[in-house]
Amino acid sequence: MSFLEVRDLCLDVGGFELSRIELKAEKGDYLTLIGPTGSGKSLFLETIIGFYRPEKGRIILEEKDITDLPPDKRQISIVYQDHMLFPHMDVFENIAYALRKKLRDKKQIEAEVKQIAGVLGIDELLHRKPATLSGGEKQRVALARSLIVRPKLLLLDEPFSALDARTREKLRDTLKKAISEYSTTVLHVTHDFEDVWALANRVVVIRKGEVMQAGDPESVFKRPSPDFVAEFLGTNVLKGKVKAFEGKLTVIEAEGLKIYSSDPAKPGEEVVVSIRPEEIILSRGTVESSARNTVKGKVLGIFKKEHLVVVEVKMGNAEIKAVITPTSCEMLGLEPGRETYAVFKASNARIIR
Repeated sequence: MSFLEVRDLCLDVGGFELSRIELKAEKGDYLTLIGPTGSGKSLFLETIIGFYRPEKGRIILEEKDITDLPPDKRQISIVYQDHMLFPHMDVFENIAYALRKKLRDKKQIEAEVKQIAGVLGIDELLHRKPATLSGGEKQRVALARSLIVRPKLLLLDEPFSALDARTREKLRDTLKKAISEYSTTVLHVTHDFEDVWALANRVVVIRKGEVMQAGDPESVFKRPSPDFVAEFLGTNVLKGKVKAFEGKLTVIEAEGLKIYSSDPAKPGEEVVVSIRPEEIILSRGTVESSARNTVKGKVLGIFKKEHLVVVEVKMGNAEIKAVITPTSCEMLGLEPGRETYAVFKASNARIIR
């Protein structure tokens, strides 16, 4: 039996619906849940922790049925986007709050708080009030408060979405360290695909309260199920290996292509490169531009998508999608079998793992 099993879970709360959700996680897994707004991801987390009782189905944690247990008996913690810190308490008291329900020894509580503060890099903040902290610092405190009780399961509901890109990147690294230190299994709701690649060993795609696809990130992103998942993910994902540096650029050999990226990586490192379709320019021939990547290919197919055109191009061993306007498609004379060049900047070839 898996560490966590969700069996045939059904719930309807004011238009938000979960429909026969099945999910399994092993101890130590880091699962990300992705899907459109309103698909029931947050409702699912709140059902797992016990804020809602399902109309049907069971939740099994470590072979124990917790479906009917109150939240405080489940040994599950949750962190939201908006921190939910107590404004009248300093950082130390915020972190220690839940621990005081388990421990009476003041020295042990102090030791535990200092330990988690050290892991999350907030040692210097313990006597400050939440109002004086940055968004990233508040989220570290919220994570510390949730992890200090050593939960069996940690639920994260878009904890990084209100932070700037640089802070998100730093916090991902910090979270990785803390999760490893506290040996916690994680379910993480996110809209940011970089959270998936940086943190998760499994990803679950949810739409309208149903699980559409689940698996490791590479298989889900590279071989998405038809229709919704492929459209929702919508990015070109290439697996490759770093070959060298040329100036400030990383040279990657990926699926028969030579790709330049402005993201740093070590020679010999296996990486995954993401290129958004809308960041690719198609041309009849090579062009003079600041874009470092120019790759020759052959058009496989052309599809209309609302007011745009999706062009599928075979390049090396990869099939790459580009999004252009109908006018551009007509001017380029694109049709299946026609040769074309894909042009994209090194900054748009993102190394996401």
